[in-house]
Amino acid sequence: MTLHICSLKVETAQAVPVLASDYYLLRFPYTVSDESWDPHNMHRPTQPGGAVSTFPDARSGLIWPTVSGWGCLTAMVYWDAGSSSEYRARFVRDPLSLTTGYDSTATTDDAPTPGGQYRHYSHAMFVHPNTPIGLMVRHAASTPLAVTLAELKLAIEDNVTAVPPPPPLLPGKTFP
Repeated sequence: MTLHICSLKVETAQAVPVLASDYYLLRFPYTVSDESWDPHNMHRPTQPGGAVSTFPDARSGLIWPTVSGWGCLTAMVYWDAGSSSEYRARFVRDPLSLTTGYDSTATTDDAPTPGGQYRHYSHAMFVHPNTPIGLMVRHAASTPLAVTLAELKLAIEDNVTAVPPPPPLLPGKTFP
């Protein structure tokens, strides 16, 4: 059994715009540190299909699973002070609709607390190499709010008796 791990952390503030109905994909740098660790190459600038990403473009928010299996996702989000009536987060399969299409799961909606707005999320689901994973957030403030710290971690157990087949690719999409 191998546990495939990708652990991402960013402490560079990201301004989350005011969004009428959509979510913002959090971005992560391509560096290794005490918290950011990617021994299985799931978060690399050169991505499947040959596209090259540079932090903080949207593709820097993607984890590309290297194996199919049971994925355990955890995330942490620290919001800067602001006046929002809600904070939302969701894990999303293919958040940029690059291969199999946008598929959100585990959406969480939180009210503000009296102190800082610090959130932790977890979810488990089947993952596949042709479907990237991302963490998306939104708020209900009338002005942009910053996320000052974000972490996204994926651990894949690949020794699963039966893994469902991967979702089909979108029409016109190919996967190397």
